[in-house]
Amino acid sequence: MNTSGFHVAVVGATGAVGQQMLHTLDKRDFPIKQLTLLSSARSAGSSVTFRGKEWKVEEAKPESFEGVDIALFSAGGSVSKLLAPEAVKRGAIVVDNTSAYRMDPDVPLVVPEVNEEDIKLHKGIIANPNCSTIQMVAALEPVRKEYGLTKVIVSTYQAVSGAGAAAIDEMHEQSQAILNGDAFEPSVLPVKGDKKHYQIAFNAVPQIDMFQDNGFTFEEMKMINETKKIMHMPSLKVSATCVRLPVVTGHSESVYIEVEKDSVSVKELQSLLQEAPGVTLQDIPEEQVYPMPAYAVGKPDVFVGRIRKDLDEDNGFHMWIVSDNLLKGAAWNSVQIAESLVKLGLVK
Repeated sequence: MNTSGFHVAVVGATGAVGQQMLHTLDKRDFPIKQLTLLSSARSAGSSVTFRGKEWKVEEAKPESFEGVDIALFSAGGSVSKLLAPEAVKRGAIVVDNTSAYRMDPDVPLVVPEVNEEDIKLHKGIIANPNCSTIQMVAALEPVRKEYGLTKVIVSTYQAVSGAGAAAIDEMHEQSQAILNGDAFEPSVLPVKGDKKHYQIAFNAVPQIDMFQDNGFTFEEMKMINETKKIMHMPSLKVSATCVRLPVVTGHSESVYIEVEKDSVSVKELQSLLQEAPGVTLQDIPEEQVYPMPAYAVGKPDVFVGRIRKDLDEDNGFHMWIVSDNLLKGAAWNSVQIAESLVKLGLVK
């Protein structure tokens, strides 16, 4: 391993995920000999504190990546499309946190607890999956390995932080307005670029991202396609319904699965998940112990509970999966990929 450390660039360093990436790099004591913080022209010039020192944020340009070993991208898909190939050209390995490259057949889509070996197939870019997908596959992979997996049906209960800082502000403002009896005009959610906008405060909105021709949203299709790709199971039956709730941070998921093996018990699933890397089992219903987003914030693990056998299908199980969408769903998974690159000797 390179003991003196690596030259790391963070693209989107002033954003919520960029800030979490820096916090995680620091917390994990990732070996950094040089740090380059990059952002849009709008945020360039501001400064960010990292390891007790002030760092100037520069505008991201192709030449910004000269000498960079690992570039962590979280500044939107258009930025990744434009600058990730430029970073690769200059010798950097890109870990991209947008949807720009996830379904590219030449780009590994990685959750280290699930498919770390896929990192070896990279051609310069490694994609970080969608936050909702990450927490689900981390919990389902041990089950797939042990008992096989034939079907997944997921309903998500997603936090507004997944839609950015403006969505959080909108939720707070609307909540205050409703409590004060004031009028307000929604402008951000469900999707900034869509035709209509709806109240998120004290509401549940069954649209995340734009609707596709098949009636599913882009977020739902991301979960469906990414799960198949990460697990190397193109014929796995997956379906998703994605809903936005007025929660700041922490995505929750109600997941129904069917396994191949007969007569699997709830106890067996529980002990399997108890031992799974990156998973914390919280499942004692008689003591009201189960995962909740408010208690997952700031923690890197995926929390699983409410495991129960389906009443009609012997091979069917229900579970409840919760995780911090900004941490495991984005920053922590990206830093884990960087750590895996070091561990596997793929970055010099």
